[in-house]
Amino acid sequence: MRRSTFLAAATATALSASLFTGTSPAHADGTTGGPVLSDADGWDEPGLLFVTAHSDSPLTHITAHFYPLNAPEGAQEAGSTEDFTQYSGEDPRSGVWRAPVHLAELGDYRVTVDLQDASGATVTEAVSPHPLSYQTVITLTGLTATPSVPDYLHQEVSVSGAAVARDPRDPGTPAPAAGIPIVVGGPGRTWTTTTTGTDGRFTAAFVPTTQTFRLYTWPEASNSYPGAIDLGSDPLDLHTAPAPIRFTASTHALNLPQGATGTVTGHAEVQTTSGWQPLPHTTITLQDRAHLAGRTTTDSQGNYTLQVPSSGGAATSGELVAGTGDMPFELTATQPFSLHVAYTTHIGLSASLDDDGSLRTHGYVSYEDTRAHWPANPTITLQYSKDGKSGWKDAATVALPIHHNKPLFDETFTRTLTKPDTDAYWRARFNGNPDLGTSTTKPMHLYRYATRITGFHASSDTVRKGQSISFGGILQYKKGTTWKPLSGGSPTLYFKPRGSSTYRYVCELASDRNGHLKGLVTAKQDGTWALALSRETGSHYLTSTRVTDYVDVR
Repeated sequence: MRRSTFLAAATATALSASLFTGTSPAHADGTTGGPVLSDADGWDEPGLLFVTAHSDSPLTHITAHFYPLNAPEGAQEAGSTEDFTQYSGEDPRSGVWRAPVHLAELGDYRVTVDLQDASGATVTEAVSPHPLSYQTVITLTGLTATPSVPDYLHQEVSVSGAAVARDPRDPGTPAPAAGIPIVVGGPGRTWTTTTTGTDGRFTAAFVPTTQTFRLYTWPEASNSYPGAIDLGSDPLDLHTAPAPIRFTASTHALNLPQGATGTVTGHAEVQTTSGWQPLPHTTITLQDRAHLAGRTTTDSQGNYTLQVPSSGGAATSGELVAGTGDMPFELTATQPFSLHVAYTTHIGLSASLDDDGSLRTHGYVSYEDTRAHWPANPTITLQYSKDGKSGWKDAATVALPIHHNKPLFDETFTRTLTKPDTDAYWRARFNGNPDLGTSTTKPMHLYRYATRITGFHASSDTVRKGQSISFGGILQYKKGTTWKPLSGGSPTLYFKPRGSSTYRYVCELASDRNGHLKGLVTAKQDGTWALALSRETGSHYLTSTRVTDYVDVR
C-alpha cells in the first residue's frame, strides 16, 4: 500500500510536514501577517487538491500550479487550477480549500500556490511540502466476512469484496479493478492473498487463530495500475463463538518417589450443536502457581496420556487444564490435581555371621534434599529371603537414632540377631514417611552351614600308658536338608582327666576328603576325650556340638 490518510488528519499532517521537513510556511514578500501556505495535497482523493493556508485577513484568491516532479526549474507548468472553495475552517482567514485538478497525464507533480487576502497581501509560487500524487486510486468496497461469528463446526471465514479503480482524469466514473492482489490479514501476520477477477471482485478464506481479531484487507501494487494509490478498507472487528469442553482424568493425585514419573490418562470432548464429540489435537497441561509440570496433546480421538515427573516440590497443589486461553473455538476446562513427592534416601548395610550363627549388622541412612525431614521415630527393618527375590520376611525392626538431622549426613544403626536364618539373603529397608522415600539395600547372601561329628570314638576303650590313641568319626556339614562330608576341617580335641570337671585344649585334628577324622595323641591318664568344630571354622561353617568318649589308661 503506497499511502493512506484520513481526512480529519490532513491539516495536522500538513502542519507537521512544514515544521519537520525544513520547509518554512510561505509569506507575502515584505509583509507580516499576510497569507501563509501550510500544505497542498491530494489527500488520496482522485482529481482533487486540498490547500491548507491562513492569513490575518480573509483569503480571497488561490491558484495552484502543477509541474512534473522531476522537471527542471523554469519548466512549463502542466496545468493549474483556481476553482477553490473553502472545505473546512471557521472563517476565510484559516482552513482548507478544495479545487478540482485536470491534468493530461498521470504522475507525481510539484505544486506551487499563489495566495491573496482581502488586504491585498499576496504570495506567489509558494512551494507545497508535498507533491501531488495524480494517480489512479484503488479502493475496496462491500467487504463481508461469512460466517460473521465462526464456531467449532464452522471455523473457516470467507472474506469477499470488490476493488474499484478511480482515474483522477475522470473520477466520477469508477471501474472494476481487475488483477489486483488482495491481502487479507491482521496485525503482525498475513493469513492469505488472493487476486481480483475481471469484475473486480475477490474471495479469500482463512481460519482465525484467536477468539477476537481485527480483519484488515488491502490491495497491493499491480502491473495493471502502475503507481496507483492503494487504499485499504476499514477493519472489521470479529470474534468467534468458543465451545465448552470437558475431559476426564484417571487420577487427580499422584504420590511419587523423587526421580520417578507418574502417568495420567483421559479423554477430552467439545460441545457442539451436534452434541459432545471427541476433541482432537488439544493441549493438556498440569500446572501450579510456580511452573508447568507436564504437557501433552490429545490424539485424533480425544484421548491423551500425560507423563508427570516428580521434579516439583514435596507437595504441589495445581490443576489439570484442557486447552489454552488463546484457542479460537474452544474454552478451557480445569480439574484439581495434587502431586506429592517423597524425597530420595540412601541406605547402606554391612552384615556378617559369627561362628555361633549370630548376625551382626551395621548401616546408615541419609538424604540430600534440604526440604526433606526425618520421621518422628525413624526405623529400619532387617529382612531375609531364601532366594533374594521374593518371600521377604521381617526379622527385626531397628530404631534409627538421629544425631545430625542434616542433609548429606549419615545417621547410623547397629543390631545383632542371635538366632537368624544362617543361609539366606539379607537386606535393610528404611521405612520413610510421606515426605521421605523408602529405600532398600541390595540383597547380600550370608550363609554358614551347621556342622556335626558322627560316630566319634577312641581307638580303644583301654590302652596302656604311653601308647597312641587314634579317633574315629566323620566331620559333616548340612546344606539344605542333606549332611555332607566336610573335608579339610580342623575340629578341636579336648581332654578332661578322671575326677576333673574342666576340659583342656589338646590339639586340632583333621579330616580327609570324606570327612573322616585324622590324628593321634599319646595316652597318659584316664579321662574323657571331647571333640567339636569350635575354632577356625572358616567363614561359612558354624560350631558343632561337642561329642565325647572315655578311655581307661593302665
